[in-house]
Amino acid sequence: MADANDKRTDGAPPTHIHIEKGRPVNWLAWAALALTLLALLWALTRHRAVATTTETVTTTAAAPIAAAPVAATGAPVAATTTASVGTLGAFLAGDDAAPRTFEFDTMHFATASSELTVADRTTVEDVAGLLGKYPRTNVKIVGYADARGNAAANQKLGLDRANTVKVALVGKGITDARIATGSGGEADPVDSNATTGGQAENRRTELVVVNR
Repeated sequence: MADANDKRTDGAPPTHIHIEKGRPVNWLAWAALALTLLALLWALTRHRAVATTTETVTTTAAAPIAAAPVAATGAPVAATTTASVGTLGAFLAGDDAAPRTFEFDTMHFATASSELTVADRTTVEDVAGLLGKYPRTNVKIVGYADARGNAAANQKLGLDRANTVKVALVGKGITDARIATGSGGEADPVDSNATTGGQAENRRTELVVVNR
């Protein structure tokens, strides 16, 4: 039986209106889409930040080169080289600045003595040969003593040793005027004066190349 509301007053047949219920919204899919968009925006922002970042380069300044030591008088201090005659020859043949001091492996005197040994005389001959090749080179021979005895006697002993070497060089043909002498006495030891070996090292003669 038809519902009373289906009857129409104009005599037309009744009209049935069908209302379809709405479909449920899929909130899970919308949430996934929103998360995807947020991730994409974050990636684009990150890329732009990296592209516009300025790289900072840290530069370490090179350490300054130390200047050559200077004596109280303002003149350069002669560097000391413990070496053979070959090292002296290399220096004379090169262009390094003078003065330069050479302490030889030989040229160590006996206690209280200023006499050259056989090995010392061989060294003197070699040095004379080098100085003969460089006639404009002037040198200074400086003698030293160990700390035994009094300072005044050691000062004289050092000078005697230097003069002995000079005489030997002049005897090999080197002009007297090219060779100066001096004494360091017991000052400026290169080894301990408390041992026999150290004392022997301190009884020495050094050669200073004054100019080339």
